[in-house]
Amino acid sequence: MTADDKVVIGVDIGTTSTKAVAFGEHGQVLSSHAVDYPIIQPHPGWAEQDPEEIFSAVVQTVNAVITKLRLASHQVKAMGFSVAMHSLMALDGSGRPLTRCIIWADNRSVGQADRLLREWNGLDIYKRTGTPIHPMSPLPKLLWLKEEQPDVFRKAHKFVSIKEYVLYRLYGQYVVDYSIASATGLFRLDTLDWDADVLQLLGITRAQLSSLVPTTHLLRGMKKEWAEQMGMDPDVPVVVGASDGVLANIGVGAILPGEAAITIGTSGAVRTISSVQKTDEKGRTFCYALTPNHWVVGGPTNNGGILLRWLSDEFGGQEREVAKRLGIDPYDLLTKYAERVPAGAEGLLFLPFLSGERAPYWNANARGTFFGISLHHKREHFIRAVMEGVCMSVFSVALAIRDVTGPLSEIRVSGGFAKSSFWRQMLADMMGKELLVPETHEASALGAAALALYALGDIPSLDAVKTWIHIIARHEPNTENTLIYSELFDMYTRLYEQLKDEFDVIASFQRRSG
Repeated sequence: MTADDKVVIGVDIGTTSTKAVAFGEHGQVLSSHAVDYPIIQPHPGWAEQDPEEIFSAVVQTVNAVITKLRLASHQVKAMGFSVAMHSLMALDGSGRPLTRCIIWADNRSVGQADRLLREWNGLDIYKRTGTPIHPMSPLPKLLWLKEEQPDVFRKAHKFVSIKEYVLYRLYGQYVVDYSIASATGLFRLDTLDWDADVLQLLGITRAQLSSLVPTTHLLRGMKKEWAEQMGMDPDVPVVVGASDGVLANIGVGAILPGEAAITIGTSGAVRTISSVQKTDEKGRTFCYALTPNHWVVGGPTNNGGILLRWLSDEFGGQEREVAKRLGIDPYDLLTKYAERVPAGAEGLLFLPFLSGERAPYWNANARGTFFGISLHHKREHFIRAVMEGVCMSVFSVALAIRDVTGPLSEIRVSGGFAKSSFWRQMLADMMGKELLVPETHEASALGAAALALYALGDIPSLDAVKTWIHIIARHEPNTENTLIYSELFDMYTRLYEQLKDEFDVIASFQRRSG
C-alpha cells in the first residue's frame, strides 16, 4: 500500500467471534483479525455472552488491522458494521447492562413463543413484522424477561441489541438500523416504525427502544478514548450497517431479485433479495430490511455442519485416528466414506433436527430421526444420510422462499460445506439446479464494507459489488440423482408431518429427563 491508498473496514460481530477486515476499494482483502469469545450457558437452553467482551473485541480487532497495515488515520475511508441478529440486552439509565447479551441460540422463551402463536395472533404479528415467532427473536425473550425476571424488566431503561450497545459505547447514541429492528418482531415493515400493538402487549414504550435509522446512516464524532484505542480519526464516517445474514448476500453477489445465497456453516440459511417486502401466508420465511429497494427473504436452519461434527465426535473415533495417520482432515475422510454409497443412501433417510428447527417449520421440539434402517446399512450409509438430511433441510427452506418470491434464477453457495465438492454436488442434485461457488472472503464483512461505500456514494449501487466477486466452480445437477432425491424428499416432508406430535412428546420427556 502507498500512503495515498485508502481502506474501508468491515466489522462482523458474530456468534463466536468478532472479525475486522480491511478491504481495498474494490473488495480485495488487505488485512483481517478476529477475537473469539465464549457462549455462556448457565442453564439448559440458555445462551448468553458478555457484552464487555464483545465490545472489547470490536476495539481490538479494528486496532489490529490498522496496526498490521500501518495505516495513517486519513487512510481509513469508512467503517461499516455487520452483526448476528436477534440479540437482546437490558440496560439501566446509565447505559450499564442489567443482563448479559441473550443471543439467537437461546431457547428459554419456548413457552412464551408458543403462547404468542396460540393466544396473541402470532401469525398476524409475523405478517406485520417479518420475523417468525420463535425463541430466537427478541419478542418472546422480552416476554420471558417480563414474566420471569420482573425486577430486571421494571428497571430497564433501554432494551437493545449488541450492536446498539457497541454504538452507544462508541458514540453515546442509541440507534438501531432497520435491518436489525426488522429481526426483533417489534418493527412494522410497512411503516418502518415500532409496532404499537406489540409494544402494548409487552408493556414497554418507544422510549425504551433505540431511534430507528436506515442501514446507510452515518455516524461521526466517536468518543476520543475509543478512537485512540482503535487508531482511527474520531470523524471517520461509520455506517451503522445491517445484520450478518442480509450483508452476506451482498458479500457473495446474490443481490438481484431471484438470486439466492445458501450458506452452510455450523447452521445454515437460504436468502434471496426482493425489491418489495414479502411475507409468507404460512409464516415459514423471514423478511428483513436492507435498503428501501432491497428486502431479504429467507429462512435459517439450525442443522448444518454441526451434524457432521456430532457424527465425527460421537461415532467417528476410528476415522479420526485414520485421518491423523494419513495427515488429512477427518471430515474429508467421512466424506470419502459417504462417496461409496449411491444417492439416497440405499433407503436410509435422516430428519436432521438435532437442534430443533427453525425454517420452514419453526419447531423447537423437532428431533433427529433415522428412518428405514436395515441390516445392510453400514457406517458410510449413515454418514451419507446425515449429509443428505442437511441438504433436504436446506431444500425445504428454498422451496418455501420460492413460494413467496417466485423462482430462484441463480444459487450461490458458501460456508464450510462449500469446501467439499462432493457435498456441493449433492445439494445441486437435491435442488435440481446449477450451483455457483463464489470466491468468498468474509462475506458479511465485505457486505458491511460495500454498504459503507454505497452510503458514501462511492459505488452507484449495491449491484456493483458483483464485479468484485469471481465464480470459482459450478455444479450441474445429475438428473438421475435428482429423481431419486425427489422421491425421498416427498417422504421426508410426510415424515415430518406424521411425527410432529410425537416430537412434542419426546421433547417434553427429554426436558424432564435432563
